[in-house]
Amino acid sequence: MILSHDVDGPETAPAVVLLHSSVCDRRMWGPQWQPLLDAGFRVVRPDFRTCGDSPAAEAPYSDEGDVRELLDHLGIRRAAFVGSSYGGRVALTLAALRPDRVSALALLCPVRPGHEPGVEQRAFGAAEDALLDAGDLVGAAELNARQWLGPDAPAEAHDLVRDMQLGNFRSEPSATGNHELPEPAIDLSAVVAPVLAVGGAHDISDFRRTPAELASLIPGATHLELPWAGHLPSLERPEEITRLLLDFLPRS
Repeated sequence: MILSHDVDGPETAPAVVLLHSSVCDRRMWGPQWQPLLDAGFRVVRPDFRTCGDSPAAEAPYSDEGDVRELLDHLGIRRAAFVGSSYGGRVALTLAALRPDRVSALALLCPVRPGHEPGVEQRAFGAAEDALLDAGDLVGAAELNARQWLGPDAPAEAHDLVRDMQLGNFRSEPSATGNHELPEPAIDLSAVVAPVLAVGGAHDISDFRRTPAELASLIPGATHLELPWAGHLPSLERPEEITRLLLDFLPRS
């Protein structure tokens, strides 16, 4: 199955793939995709399984495998990746397993492959599970919007995150079992692409630590912590993140 996606720009342009957070779908990149297109990139925005318009899996799959299959389908041999949260984990996994396919990684509050939740994340998960077990999908989506957006997030970002997460919650019951393959063991030192690992000062400690750790595990990686950001900075101050991406991403 080819993931539901948008692709814009000429086939000859350098490709950039935007991988969304698991609480979102490809709509989260609304503020970024047009400026990237205008800057000369071919911009690809997929939805992961059960997110946005991509259906649940009916056979074994991996998210990084799905992304690689999409690139093959589009005829893209090599691309830069921008990954938000879980999308950052997928991008990192792909860059470690297939470094020849990745030209650069911009990771916004990424989840590290193999990450085990800490105290704060487990507490959040318990609160979310309680709402889901009670059938309160709207309440659980609202909890996610409050948790993952920092103090600078505009009201429309809050509304969008709540809507995207609610759609994902409603898609999950349609899944015909869990077909996701076990996460592969990877060596982050195998990543050879330039890496920008961005953290948010208002994020939970699990995800504040990860970008700093990546800078020590990946040769040449750069760590940047944004003092104003929560977990989804591309929605909190979209113009600032767009400038950051345009400054970092290679044009060839």
